[in-house]
Amino acid sequence: MTKAKGPTSSLNIYISPPWWLSHYAKSIYIVIIIFIAFFTIKAILQKREVQRQIALSEERLKLSLWGSGDEMWDWDIETGNIFRSNIWGALEFPRDGHRSGKSDEESNIHPMDQERVREALNKHFYGQTDHFEAAYRVKGKDDNWVWILDRAKIVERDDKDNALRMTGTIKNISQFKQKEEQLRLFEKAIENISEGMFILDSEYRFVEVNEACCKISLRNRSEFIGNLLTFDLYPESFSVQIRTMLKQQGRWANEVEAARGDKSHFHMELTIDAIYDELGELSHYVGVFSDISRRKQQEEELRKLTNNDLLTGLPNRSNLQVTLSNLVNKEISHTLMVLDLDNFKRINDSLGHQIGDQLLKLVSVRIKSSLPRNTSIYRLGGDEFAIVLDKDSDISASAVMAGRVIEAFKTAFDINHEQLVLGLSIGIVLYPEDEQNEQALLRKADIAMYHAKSAGGNCYQFYSESLNQHALRQLEIENLIREGLKEDLFEVYYQPKVDLKRGRVAGMEALVRLNHPTRGLIPPNDFIPLAEENGLIIEIGEIVLRKACFAAQKWREQGLFNGRVAVNLSSRQFALPDIQQRIESILRLTQLPACHLELEITEGTVIKQPETAIIVMQQLAKMGVSLALDDFGTGYSSLSYLKRFPIHTLKIDKAFVDDIDKSDRDLKMVDSIITIAHNMGLSVVGEGVEQTAQLNILRALNCEEIQGYIFSKAITETEFTVLLQQDMTKSNTKINII
Repeated sequence: MTKAKGPTSSLNIYISPPWWLSHYAKSIYIVIIIFIAFFTIKAILQKREVQRQIALSEERLKLSLWGSGDEMWDWDIETGNIFRSNIWGALEFPRDGHRSGKSDEESNIHPMDQERVREALNKHFYGQTDHFEAAYRVKGKDDNWVWILDRAKIVERDDKDNALRMTGTIKNISQFKQKEEQLRLFEKAIENISEGMFILDSEYRFVEVNEACCKISLRNRSEFIGNLLTFDLYPESFSVQIRTMLKQQGRWANEVEAARGDKSHFHMELTIDAIYDELGELSHYVGVFSDISRRKQQEEELRKLTNNDLLTGLPNRSNLQVTLSNLVNKEISHTLMVLDLDNFKRINDSLGHQIGDQLLKLVSVRIKSSLPRNTSIYRLGGDEFAIVLDKDSDISASAVMAGRVIEAFKTAFDINHEQLVLGLSIGIVLYPEDEQNEQALLRKADIAMYHAKSAGGNCYQFYSESLNQHALRQLEIENLIREGLKEDLFEVYYQPKVDLKRGRVAGMEALVRLNHPTRGLIPPNDFIPLAEENGLIIEIGEIVLRKACFAAQKWREQGLFNGRVAVNLSSRQFALPDIQQRIESILRLTQLPACHLELEITEGTVIKQPETAIIVMQQLAKMGVSLALDDFGTGYSSLSYLKRFPIHTLKIDKAFVDDIDKSDRDLKMVDSIITIAHNMGLSVVGEGVEQTAQLNILRALNCEEIQGYIFSKAITETEFTVLLQQDMTKSNTKINII
């Protein structure tokens, strides 16, 4: 209480912060903040990276869509919102009243496509299709129609299978459609053009043709496809040459003649070009052709005005050269005759050129009248003419034609009451026998014609002397045949057929001979081939058949013969449609029963058309006539046909019998023929037996009958009557035929 200072004391109080504000806590806070900051920054960076990747992915998607030309769209069906990339910017989304637009709103889809789009969309919504796809037209912002390909698929549905989300793409296909339309238009153009078109592969085989190609050629498409390009009216070498040129040059164009499906011919202008692929390799050929037959006809008419002789109207020398050139190029056999008037210059000089011109006109008419229609006749100039034969152009036919022309000129020409007689010299050459060049053919024909003139004129001369002699001989024989038919100079000789078991005459073969009053007996080998060729064998065959049947019936009535008379039936006769009626008529006329007639048919005749031959032979067999297959072994008969032929006898050809006693091969062959015949129930006749050894072998092989000089050659009817009488007297003894 005093005012004096007393002792002082102090108290230090320390107030520590709470633990969360301690240094230790603050250190922890700092560490936590650092971690939070680190992870925050990391998360931000990761998010940015994800966003960057998404942006890159979107960019890639946009680029892909841009590159492909597709626009992607995504439709949220519940909200009705449609997201689209809209990379074009020139096209509104299709308003189909379902995905976009209202049902009463005007659609931007082409009216012709709306129903189809709605139908395809509904089918997908109701699960009838796996996805939606339609190509249709949509109006663009500039009011033009754009073709699009719309593809989509429902990618999300609820538990009631209701569609929730649908995604798809839209592609502008206007250019594709334009190209497609162009291709379709090009296809229609190819199908509708009047020119024929075809496509070949690299091996020159047809792979496609258009309608005009079939129409012009009168062929079906199937007749082309797969077949090789060939020119049927030309030699094979021509087609090979064209294919070689195409391979080397890649192009060929020319005018050619072709055959239609109905075998008629037409001219066409043809161009063929090669087609190469992206690598420059040959892949196909395309050909275009047109029918120029009408143009060719008009050209032909124009050519006639320039290439025909004004005086006679006949084609001139230049026309002949073109004709010969065409025939040579096509390798068509033909005959060229060059004609020259004998003594025309004397008539022309003495009576004047006016008379000479009138005479030349009459000469051209006389030549035409003596030749068949459509024969090509030319005036080469002056008094020289030419004839081309491209049908029946063999030696014999050529000689006949030349003879007709010469014969026609024996009648005088009447001009202004003047009787003018002209001779004619003809030179003849044949292609390809004499020459293969048209100019050389003309030259050699001229040479032959001059030879005819030097021989006195009024005759014809072949360029080859050997051919000339042969032609003369053929003509001479034909004249003899015609004379024989007219004057009944053909006689029938008979060669007996002997039964080897009984040793008696079993029958005979009727053989024809031409007995000329001045030329004597002409062998059948000299006239039969020519008669076969010109058809006169038919008349000859009927004469032989009639005379043989009369003779056989006479011998039957005399009691000398009860067998069969064999008559050869030529291939020409066998092919006659009324052969059965002809034979029946002769049998009625001669009163010979059909069972006593045997018709011999050569193996070569029946094997040409075996099915037809079988029918004819069956008809003949029904008549009761026996049938024999002559010259067996020289043809190519198959056993399958042989067993179907209604024949009764096989005749072994002389060629096998000749060496039967010397050749094991011939012996075995004859043995086989006889065995086959017996197995088929046929009898066998051996032809051309001339020696005892041959006879003994045939008897040992059980051959039923033989025919040949060992017993008798072919003899006349009178001589054969005596032979039959002698045979009757030895009826109880075996004839010794050796």
